[in-house]
Amino acid sequence: MTTDPHPWAADLTLLHAQVWTRLVRGVGDRHAPARHPTLATVTPGGLPDLRTVVLRAAESGAGTLDIHTDLRSAKVAALRHCPQVALHVWDASAQLQTRIAATVDILTGAAVAALWARVPQTSQAGYGTQPEPGTPIAHALDYAKTPDPASFAVLRCTVHSIDALHLGPRHRRARFDRSDNWHGQWLSP
Repeated sequence: MTTDPHPWAADLTLLHAQVWTRLVRGVGDRHAPARHPTLATVTPGGLPDLRTVVLRAAESGAGTLDIHTDLRSAKVAALRHCPQVALHVWDASAQLQTRIAATVDILTGAAVAALWARVPQTSQAGYGTQPEPGTPIAHALDYAKTPDPASFAVLRCTVHSIDALHLGPRHRRARFDRSDNWHGQWLSP
């Protein structure tokens, strides 16, 4: 008989805690799978749009995740049209797929000034690219990176639900909803 390497997957409370532990780890550990989740938005034309982002904050108590972006990016235009998003993280070492549904608030200006001040100067250059992100250019490097705090935005994702699928020796799947105080419900995988 083999021992389950992930006993937390058999208990709803422990599974929920494990998801958040891995999200929080992604904020501080550049090598953690949750560091680079896939963010899905809906374009103003109604099409799905996916991209890899960097997780900058994860607060389990508040049930929020933060992502930094250029305010002029296509994802911000999409979020102004439809603030509902999905995030996806695949953690191979834990055999854990996490799908998150959230609503995004776009924070700018004075609300993010303290965060901007903590962004390393080398990273600040990513917010204020000229011409703005997505603009056609003649050559691959026909752009300039000029830090601009007015272009810096934080996408504050308020998590509504988490779907956790553990693909270990015995597959287990659960859904956790904010509206149910995160109690959790087992689902057929």
